[in-house]
Amino acid sequence: MPQPTIDPSSVHRQRCTGESHQALRQAGQDGCAIPAAGHPDQAALEAAIFQKACTMGGLSSHPLGIVKVRPESGRLTIRLLDEPYVVRHWVERLLPRQAAVAGEDDDPRDCVIGVAGLRGRVGAGGVTLAWPGTGANVLLTGFNTRWWKRITDLLASCGSQPFTGVGWAPVERAAHRAWQTTSAEAPALSAILRRVRATAGPGEINSTDAWATGLEGLRLETTDGPSCSEFVELLCEWPSVLGWRADGVWCTCRSATPQGCRIDFQLPDGRRVDYSNLHWGRTNDEQRQSAVTRLNASAFAA
Repeated sequence: MPQPTIDPSSVHRQRCTGESHQALRQAGQDGCAIPAAGHPDQAALEAAIFQKACTMGGLSSHPLGIVKVRPESGRLTIRLLDEPYVVRHWVERLLPRQAAVAGEDDDPRDCVIGVAGLRGRVGAGGVTLAWPGTGANVLLTGFNTRWWKRITDLLASCGSQPFTGVGWAPVERAAHRAWQTTSAEAPALSAILRRVRATAGPGEINSTDAWATGLEGLRLETTDGPSCSEFVELLCEWPSVLGWRADGVWCTCRSATPQGCRIDFQLPDGRRVDYSNLHWGRTNDEQRQSAVTRLNASAFAA
């Protein structure tokens, strides 16, 4: 019996998001394009979450612990790896809490740990992350939601009570406004998060990090990312909805001992994304497996 033909555009989206081919076939042709966030608040929320969830390091083949994403215009669904240490990282990095008392001249962003204004609501389908007064939301799935509540309660018991009010606390509003003045990179960060599986290479360990380098650019870094040709194809050549252009490529992928690759992506608005693949070549060795076991064991401990 002949196998059904898989649309190449579906293959590309699957590579960027981790979604199943079956789900994309059910979505039809229109489901093969990766939509951008449909509102600036949605893009900004995704960017803020991405920036905080980075720095997780590499302990699995899933960058930031993300198994797959489902991008829609008004929502982004993120399926996390079903491991307690991953959920602990996301809770600690994202939920907003009061930082140590700061001086009057300190940056307001230093007064809040996590994403200012973010609220997490546990439901049957997962944990919904949202900003009060906006329609922006990100749904986290793939794990036992009781873990989220246990870790949240643990933070509170240790004196790091997350903000839980239905509205923004004044210190959160000040931190958010300060962040907005330097968040011109939000659309680019949102676009990367919606394609985060594209940053994963074929190896056993993947880690992705991103940070702002000023008002004109971003740094995107993978420790064991895909080949340069594949990455350029996914971000620039199919489909060219992003409008990104790879102007400079320094590639050692085909070298016997890759020393690291660099790509200079130019964005339509004039900003750029400086990308590096470090080619660390890490494996899921015994030391890494022991680290995961230890982190899982301590995920619900103070």
